[in-house]
Amino acid sequence: MGYNNTVKHRLSKVIRTGVDSYTTSNAAKLTTNSTVQGSSMTLQRLTALRALMTSQPTALAAYIIPTADAHNSEYIASVDARREWISGFTGSAGTAVVTAAHALVWTDGRYYTQFEKETDNTLWTLMKMSLPETLTMEKWLTANLVEGSVVGADPKTMSRDEWTPLQTALKKAKMELIAVPNNLVDQVRVQTKDGPPKRPHNGIIPLPVKYTGKAAGKKIEELRDKMKEKKASALVITALDEVAYTLNLRGSDIQYNPVFFSYLVITMDSAKLFWGDGTLSQIVVDHLNSEGATIECRPYDNIMEYLNELAKELSESGDGAHGIWLSNDASEAIHRASAGEKVLKKPLDLISEVSPVALAKLIKNEVELQGFRNCHIKDGIAVVRFFKWLHEEIGKGSKVTEIQAADRLLEFRTEEEDFLGPSFETIAGAGENGAIIHYSPSKGGEQRVIRVDDMFLLDSGGQYRDGTTDITRTRHMGEPSPGQKDTFTRVLKGQIMLGSAVFPQGVKGNVLDSFARQYLWLAGLDYAHGTGHGVGHCLNVHEGPSGVSWRPYPNDPGLRPKQILSNEPGYYKVGEYGIRHEDLVEIISITKESDHPRARGLLGDFEGRGALGFSTLTLVPHQKDCLDLNLLDDFEV
Repeated sequence: MGYNNTVKHRLSKVIRTGVDSYTTSNAAKLTTNSTVQGSSMTLQRLTALRALMTSQPTALAAYIIPTADAHNSEYIASVDARREWISGFTGSAGTAVVTAAHALVWTDGRYYTQFEKETDNTLWTLMKMSLPETLTMEKWLTANLVEGSVVGADPKTMSRDEWTPLQTALKKAKMELIAVPNNLVDQVRVQTKDGPPKRPHNGIIPLPVKYTGKAAGKKIEELRDKMKEKKASALVITALDEVAYTLNLRGSDIQYNPVFFSYLVITMDSAKLFWGDGTLSQIVVDHLNSEGATIECRPYDNIMEYLNELAKELSESGDGAHGIWLSNDASEAIHRASAGEKVLKKPLDLISEVSPVALAKLIKNEVELQGFRNCHIKDGIAVVRFFKWLHEEIGKGSKVTEIQAADRLLEFRTEEEDFLGPSFETIAGAGENGAIIHYSPSKGGEQRVIRVDDMFLLDSGGQYRDGTTDITRTRHMGEPSPGQKDTFTRVLKGQIMLGSAVFPQGVKGNVLDSFARQYLWLAGLDYAHGTGHGVGHCLNVHEGPSGVSWRPYPNDPGLRPKQILSNEPGYYKVGEYGIRHEDLVEIISITKESDHPRARGLLGDFEGRGALGFSTLTLVPHQKDCLDLNLLDDFEV
């Protein structure tokens, strides 16, 4: 099976352009708009929201606005960018809380500088999550609201794992958390004549088994086997990348993430896809049939009604002991509908835990692994060509802006086979902009020119049919200072230490995090982000449930061979420069005979657990001119 030219063109176009989807660039335009109109616009929005909070059937003392959609996606479409609209803050992570007197945003260290630049600090307060003295949202609410207060949130925008602890904490403080099904920010947008855009339902495209390595029908069959083990009557799949993975389909409803808004419900005798208006193209129908997947398609908006019907049907059949299996990351609204809380006196039992699809796609098959290796060769060629071009242009005195650099890199990648588009918005930070961890240059306003005295940080990636890439390289355009060489080398030493580590199979990723920080810590330095994340196969560039971070991943099942992670320590001197070195790595089993730099030193295999290490996939060199060789030992060299 293969793509015809028309399908290839459509897939490349929709993933590259991300029709009607949310991006940092779009967000930057919105923020620029807000800045031009002044803080009065932000105040107007907050005032309207507060009025709506007090007019609810039960008046709300606080309203929670997460950065989330109904699928717990990390990156969201513009229709779901509610926290950004109300606050002006465009970072990809953060939760806003609005009360009668306060407006706050909790976010992590990647976004502190960005928050201060983008929001009206007379109206909004930054809650720095990375600092130990910062109260959590739960503790702030219980400390600042009076007994009897009611807190509201849209249950579609919070997972059960987020909802339940907050509900418990408020209850202990004699407060209440209630579900507000009609999102208040959406209502305010309509009132202020700035209604949210329509939810995108762009075309779905098949990804053939020659890229995925396993037919959709086989994946569904394996899920049903797991359902039998769990004694589950139905499996509700809500994460967009899990639906795409299971059916070997890709979309473009969220820019850079080849996914489509949908739900998939699997029972022992049916599989129902909730998407768009409930009509699939003939190309998709033929693809599913060819892969042995019998799928009934229903309209996307019918999911809650169907789950209520399914709950009633299951409660009335047999002995009524039917479990519904769904991810603990699924929304509170989906949990309630799956249990039939509105239609049953005794709601159904739920099996709410890490999704079996998340665990399945975490371990790549041999076709996917070979695809990752292949696409990194292509991606490495594109990135090396780009840096050669950039150094030549800067060297001869040409003015190259950050935006022009990002666009030129895209041109080089576009020339590679099976390239579909970027895997996230390119972070091209020159000088002081490199210190903004998730910086992306805006096409509006004055453009930052990359100068010969700049440290330049480039974090970018590509979506290819055979895999996904994510690479960061930092290069000085001229002569680095001794301090820049020192920190550049310390970051690289940490990346080498992690990349060459040997560890027991099953250990959780957070155990490895300090390896990457070791040489920065020795100098009293650090970075305010995790060290590694999982990566999807022609899917989301950030994939759970495993990762490497100072903060444990809650559902990390332990590291196993055939997982793909990033290895990306960094250092950021605010106002001056940023450094990050990022490779993607494949987890491999190691014996004394393995092709691994530490293999010869092995004396055991952790008492039968098995020894693991990393094989680096990324194929782009580091800049030797930025190295302080006196800091490197022979092994590192």
